[in-house]
Amino acid sequence: MLKDKGEKSMSECKVQENKVRCNCTYPCDKKGLCCECIQYHWQREELPACFFPDDVEKTYDRTIENFIKVYQERGRWW
Repeated sequence: MLKDKGEKSMSECKVQENKVRCNCTYPCDKKGLCCECIQYHWQREELPACFFPDDVEKTYDRTIENFIKVYQERGRWW
């Protein structure tokens, strides 16, 4: 992939820092690679784990519908 103006290369991505912040419990090769994770889930009409509180993330229900339901039930961003 060619680098456009203002676009960071993967070597500039803070993968290790991202892994520390990532609450995803599913074992995959995208952990810490937020741009790849978001693209992967968005293609499936889902959201990544970091959009969900830990207890909901563990269900692996990453649907947009579930995100809206949880957000409405809890009335705030966790």
